[in-house]
Amino acid sequence: MKRLEDIFVLLNAWALILMLAAMTLIVGSNIALRYVTAHSLPWADEAARYLMIWMTFSGAGLALRYGGHVAITNLQDALPARGQTIMRAVLALGLLIFFGFMVLVGIQYAQRMQYQVTPALRIPFLYVYAAMPVGFTLLIAHLALIARQFIAAGTYRRRDADDDEPNTLPGGASG
Repeated sequence: MKRLEDIFVLLNAWALILMLAAMTLIVGSNIALRYVTAHSLPWADEAARYLMIWMTFSGAGLALRYGGHVAITNLQDALPARGQTIMRAVLALGLLIFFGFMVLVGIQYAQRMQYQVTPALRIPFLYVYAAMPVGFTLLIAHLALIARQFIAAGTYRRRDADDDEPNTLPGGASG
């Protein structure tokens, strides 16, 4: 199971790297063309914008996994150990419900936009709006993989770190 989780995390990370590389190449090429030929690619800004949307939704799960989201821990820190565990369980359940709801909303948005096309690229907006349900599905998967350790101890272990020191997840002190 750990091996599958490592592959899942690696694929998610590489997808983000490829999207960032594509966005960088598109924007860089557009800037170079603008200065060299005085013309630019009419679709470059739109493509970069949609890649940024996909990177944001696709990367949210990795940010959750590694404690990259904002967390306010004053209430949790004031509770006794048992209360902290209960609070983390409620938090994880609340996040799971919210993420599931957002998957459904994202699917509805994508379906509504399937017949409209983007101005420059002329692709259906369905592909742009699909970032939302895909991203929240990834959030559900990442949360499911880290929930047990987070609820039990409020920590997670970075799979790519050299040290074995646990780091704190959202709801904890540091990342």
